[in-house]
Amino acid sequence: MDRRTFLTSTALGAGLAVALPTVAGAAFTQARAVRVTTLDQLRSAIAAANPGDTVTLANGSYAVPSGRPIAIQGKHGNSTASIIVQAESVGGVTLTGSQGFTFADSSWVTVSGFKFRQTTMIALPTSCTHLRLSRNDIQLANTEGLNWLMVRSDYSKVDRNHFHNKSSLGVFLCVEGPGTSGMARGVHILRNYFSDHTFGGSNGGEPIRLGLSGRSLSDAGAIVEQNLFERANGDPEAISVKSCSNTIRDNTVRNSLGGIVLRHGSRSRVEGNFLLNGTNGIRMYGNDHLVVNNYVEKVTGAGIVLGSGSVRDDKPDDSPESRKGNDAPDRVTIALNTVLSCGTAIAGETMRTLPPLGCTISDNLLVGDSGRQLVDMPYQQGITWSGNLLWGAAGNGNIPASGFSRKDPLLATGSDGVRRLTSSSPAINAASRTYSTVTRDLDGNARSGKADVGADEYGTAAPINRPLNPADVGPQSA
Repeated sequence: MDRRTFLTSTALGAGLAVALPTVAGAAFTQARAVRVTTLDQLRSAIAAANPGDTVTLANGSYAVPSGRPIAIQGKHGNSTASIIVQAESVGGVTLTGSQGFTFADSSWVTVSGFKFRQTTMIALPTSCTHLRLSRNDIQLANTEGLNWLMVRSDYSKVDRNHFHNKSSLGVFLCVEGPGTSGMARGVHILRNYFSDHTFGGSNGGEPIRLGLSGRSLSDAGAIVEQNLFERANGDPEAISVKSCSNTIRDNTVRNSLGGIVLRHGSRSRVEGNFLLNGTNGIRMYGNDHLVVNNYVEKVTGAGIVLGSGSVRDDKPDDSPESRKGNDAPDRVTIALNTVLSCGTAIAGETMRTLPPLGCTISDNLLVGDSGRQLVDMPYQQGITWSGNLLWGAAGNGNIPASGFSRKDPLLATGSDGVRRLTSSSPAINAASRTYSTVTRDLDGNARSGKADVGADEYGTAAPINRPLNPADVGPQSA
């Protein structure tokens, strides 16, 4: 009979009894968790794991042999009892070598707490669903063209990881899907820290790329929220959306070249994001987007860009190659945003011939500094303007006179550096339209009655959503 030692907690399984077998590969019986000290023990424990089991690898550095990755294959937890594979303490296990974990035909499996220092991409394939990568430190080889994490599995979650220090061509986190045109559905990207991508090329160094041009007509339904991007300088797009029906909310992009770009696809919602002290703001192409409650401050380029098109609409029978152009924006709503001290507050483009059609720019708060124009929109015929509030030494630009008023919004700077409305602001209850699907403001507090102009709804409640700092995200965050 094997002698077992029972522990009372693990890093992700507090309160569970933890069996510690003395023989490598010992099978799980009644134990809910097992601690291992070698890669061979880890492989055996994973192979024997059942729903609800936790496999813990002792702290240390492990060189994974070439051709012998740590395979998670045919393993299925369930919605109430995942299989957890974790480091003994968060960041306590470093995996080197060509590959760390590989995944196939598995679901409801969590991998947590590791430092990945491998030389090939981490891949979550289409044969899997409901995988989770949580609280890992990801710094793979700085190989030209290497993307670090590829998610193709439906309903996967990537949360509280740190992706950092890449200076070559390649993306930190890609989401794609089956075949050449599909997208993984329901991916959740939450509270990750993306920092220090320094690739100097003009394209191909995004922190997040959500699709590709050939996949742009597919619904992804991804949620990208509460992530922090700092010094994301590998591409003008920190979050590059190339698919449909996604939600990009409550993220912070600070001191970065990259902005939030709806490059391809339709029906996405960009809400409650902070873009601070960078180069690019929010830019969009495609149809039926809602851009609302965002706060853009001290971006040297344009705070918000409504793009132009080389094609009116991408179609299913178009070749993937033909979709690499720009789909002109149709029926896009840009509303209730606050844009402060940017190169231009709201701008358009002239490098393509197809203008926006049926778009609305309403109830935004635009404040500019000396010598700048608040609005530079070359195509006017496809845009309805209303209720925007302009202020500052910057000129109005070419916004139609019927689309704005010029009044001091009476802002005050909070302890988090965000400039919000004060009680006497003319922005209060001044919105020109109603927004039935917008129930909260930038701070995450409720909007009630007639909306206030800009991203902030005046109130005395403490902000729920605020600019993120490194302590709020990544492996050690709550």
